[in-house]
Amino acid sequence: MGDTSEVTWVTYVGDGMVELPSTIDGIRAALPAQRRHEFDAVVGSTPGDRLHQVLAHWALETHPQAVAEVEEEFARLEVGDLSGCVPLDDRDRGNGAA
Repeated sequence: MGDTSEVTWVTYVGDGMVELPSTIDGIRAALPAQRRHEFDAVVGSTPGDRLHQVLAHWALETHPQAVAEVEEEFARLEVGDLSGCVPLDDRDRGNGAA
């Protein structure tokens, strides 16, 4: 296999695009030293069909502002503020379609 040290995912934080590590080694290296043991334990016990979700979560953990934005968004949704949300289909638009 080739060098995967520069393989990344892209997300948006604030108004800018950021790259996050997307390999196990890349994520581990980008985490603070005190979090690496926890990361290894979680990744080591994750079933293969969920590994991509766990890696995406930990990749976000490498960028504190990304984590803060996700937490703010969930807090807003928990109190019922759905501003900026886009309905998935016509049933959610209140047009009477079934």
